Amino acid sequence: MILLKNDDCRAVFEKFFPFWDKLTEDQRDRLCESTLPAEYEKGNNVHGANGDCTGAIFVRSGSLRAYMLSEDGREITLYRLFPGDICMLSASCVIKSITFDVFVDAEERSGCYIINPGVFSALSEENVYVENFALHTATERFSDVMWTMQQILFMSFDKRLAVFLIDELSKNGGDTVALTQEQIAKYIGSAREVVSRMLKYFSSEGLVEVLRGGVRITDKKRLQSLTF
Repeated sequence: MILLKNDDCRAVFEKFFPFWDKLTEDQRDRLCESTLPAEYEKGNNVHGANGDCTGAIFVRSGSLRAYMLSEDGREITLYRLFPGDICMLSASCVIKSITFDVFVDAEERSGCYIINPGVFSALSEENVYVENFALHTATERFSDVMWTMQQILFMSFDKRLAVFLIDELSKNGGDTVALTQEQIAKYIGSAREVVSRMLKYFSSEGLVEVLRGGVRITDKKRLQSLTF
């Protein structure tokens, strides 16, 4: 993590925080004064490695990945965060109902605002709009988590992989998913060998072309039909 000089967060928070105009000037000052800008290199841990309550993580640039670790060390990706997103599941000391461990890593060089959990917790107690925002944001992330669990528990693997590849195309455009098989396995909570076998099958069916460090979708319509 690279700590930065605290720039003016007001313009950013005014744009992305719906409760901003409900804060007093003192509350706005406290929020910005307790916010730490930071840069993370690709692969850096942002939250979870040391067991501390990091606080709310606001993504300014780049992307982050939130995941859980199984007892045998397998990673299960819960959701990903992009510019303008905020992670409240890293603020277990703010929302007491968060009782499971979540890890957050930088997928690429990323800029974030780390909001002090103590100050954010105090603002939540003082201002119902802040509290509602925190609970609403956490609820949205819980929905992402439940969708991930639903896929793992109830969806066939070919459908899960097809859903993931189509979702990646919709996020990034083009016809290529620039992720290794190891990365794909982490994102969908599987093993690289399983991903490799299914991609080989997709390739034999003319749906994809497996590249070095990526997958090119050659028949998006047929691949998309597997997601229904």
